[in-house]
Amino acid sequence: MKKILALALAAAMSLSLAACGSKDPGSTSNKGPGSAQNPGSSSAAPAGGSDFKVGAVYITSQNDTAGYTFQHHNGITTAMKALGLDPAGLIIVDNVPDNDDTAVATAIDTVVNQGADIVFGISFGYINAMAEKAEDYSDVIFSHGTGYMANDTNFNNYFGRIYQARYLAGIAAGMKSLELGNNELGYVAAYNRQYAETCSGINAFALGAQSANPDAVVHVNVIDTWGDEALERQAAQALIDTYGCGVISQHCDSAQPQLVAQNNNAFGCGYNSDMTEQAPSAHLTSAIWHWNVYYQTAIEAAMACNGDASKFVENMGGNAYYAGLAEGFVDASPLNEAVAAPNTKAVMDAVRELMVSGEWDVFSGVKLSYNISEDGSVEIVKTDAPLMSDGKQLVDGQPVDMDPEIVPAGGPSVDDGVIKGSMNYNVAGVIEG
Repeated sequence: MKKILALALAAAMSLSLAACGSKDPGSTSNKGPGSAQNPGSSSAAPAGGSDFKVGAVYITSQNDTAGYTFQHHNGITTAMKALGLDPAGLIIVDNVPDNDDTAVATAIDTVVNQGADIVFGISFGYINAMAEKAEDYSDVIFSHGTGYMANDTNFNNYFGRIYQARYLAGIAAGMKSLELGNNELGYVAAYNRQYAETCSGINAFALGAQSANPDAVVHVNVIDTWGDEALERQAAQALIDTYGCGVISQHCDSAQPQLVAQNNNAFGCGYNSDMTEQAPSAHLTSAIWHWNVYYQTAIEAAMACNGDASKFVENMGGNAYYAGLAEGFVDASPLNEAVAAPNTKAVMDAVRELMVSGEWDVFSGVKLSYNISEDGSVEIVKTDAPLMSDGKQLVDGQPVDMDPEIVPAGGPSVDDGVIKGSMNYNVAGVIEG
């Protein structure tokens, strides 16, 4: 099916492929993954000693030096190296907007036409095109990041407990706010209540900050898009100018909020990758993904299909991959102790152990606080207390009243389905706008 459809598409795709650097639909570009590419460009090379080919569709450039695409690209190439696949053989179409299904579909056609056996689509907005192409190309494997659609054969989704890492970053922010004597924290968000992915991250960061500084308030500036560096920069500046935020966190693609924090003598917590190099005098830590953990698992499962893509979901043990701190899939990046508040690392390490062991998790009716001794040792204090919302949830695009008690005192964490799919409220202490 893949080769038949690819040949049928060849004539229609010839112009776009020429623009992508291919002389004909069956050729590959001689530009490697590290070369400069124009929007919509592709790169491919022989897959060093193996006929198995990996393809990827990226929302920004494969040459990014920090942020979302950078971390995914690093994860895929690291996984390929571990499996004996030459990263020069990675077939890439980058700078593909995730709000244009036609552009995404064209990118997927390009990657498949160049022989990819598995296609990774890294952005949430690729979801519809990925689902459709999984049906069109039944002998190709499709794996979609941060989405929810899947089938039982050749199409899965993958995400993780990034909220756990965000809680750890929140601890660093809360402890810094105490040191500064400034309870106002800022958060640049692509979206908020519209998606559980963004909403749960904001909430976890706020809860982490409040565990260290109970008076911390998180002001959220929503930019309603992914991958717009200018808006990310403007939103961070507005949080500082309007609310006097001393720490800026983010759920957006680039390091711009951290650069703004540094330029304003503030501090920050990044996302996706360690952003200390970009803002060494401001950046505390980032909530990061070790995407190679997933990509190695997925590529191994795909290679074990031996050409039968319909076995992929079975080989993966299901069509939705979801892992966290315990699996090494997410974490906080190494703390920048040159700017962090004293004892921050010890507190973060102690809480990390609680989550890795499964003894405690973020969205439960058990709050944490910390006693720090003179020698720097940390005692974690657990207090049964209801997990409270701000009293609003999003329904049909509008905030409506809700019961502010989310989890009763001592109650277990909300379940994964809520964290991944239906969380549409903010916890108390989060203020949007």
